[in-house]
Amino acid sequence: MSESRPTAAGKLLAVLAAFDAGHPRLRLTELAVRSGLPLTTTHRIVAELAGWGALARRGDDSYVVGRRLWNLGLLAPVQTDLGTVAAPFLHDLHAATKATVHLAVLDGHEALYVDRVSGRRSLPVVSEVGARLPLHTTGVGKVLLAHAGPAVVERCFADLAARTEFSVTDAGVLAAQLAAVRRQGWALTDQEMTAGTSSVAVPLRDGHDEVVAALGLVVPPFELGSPAQASMVTALRVTAAGIERSLPPTP
Repeated sequence: MSESRPTAAGKLLAVLAAFDAGHPRLRLTELAVRSGLPLTTTHRIVAELAGWGALARRGDDSYVVGRRLWNLGLLAPVQTDLGTVAAPFLHDLHAATKATVHLAVLDGHEALYVDRVSGRRSLPVVSEVGARLPLHTTGVGKVLLAHAGPAVVERCFADLAARTEFSVTDAGVLAAQLAAVRRQGWALTDQEMTAGTSSVAVPLRDGHDEVVAALGLVVPPFELGSPAQASMVTALRVTAAGIERSLPPTP
């Protein structure tokens, strides 16, 4: 019996399935190879997906998952539940601190920002909902990286690019910081993503004690160990505990 030919939907899904945590950015020829489709077919499908917004083309002619597909993914129960439950807590945290509040999840080897409440302070904040930022230069990213699997850690450590002069690019220093995050339960960055801003973040855990997200604040630079830092950590922990108690039971 001859093997059935892939349907139009099967070809489309094959192109989308070419992307994974280890391959978040692919060129057209790479998409053809990983999907197992002819280059001409891949080119046609990619053009359709990009036109709809499922894929986005970068300046180097590579493609990444597009914003419209990401928005569709937010309808998945795990994201919907997290966002719906967390939203009022994020606004309460913002009201108490007047700082920009972030909620992020691990997406491949980056931190994906799924919600944000902007602060009133005039700080240079580069994140927005849907943005993906490095794990090693952001507070929420360090929390997620500290609890990530070996493959994610290896991928991140292979590319410790500096975003500012304060970014941690030494693997030994970063490893020590991640160990401290796991030990103390919070992460700190000091102008590592954007000059003029610091960030503090804590993990969010599900009913199985697995870290499913990170909650963070963007604040002006402050002295390590200062009362301001301690108060931010406390506010984050209280908020995280409230979100965790409100999350639906995990199967």
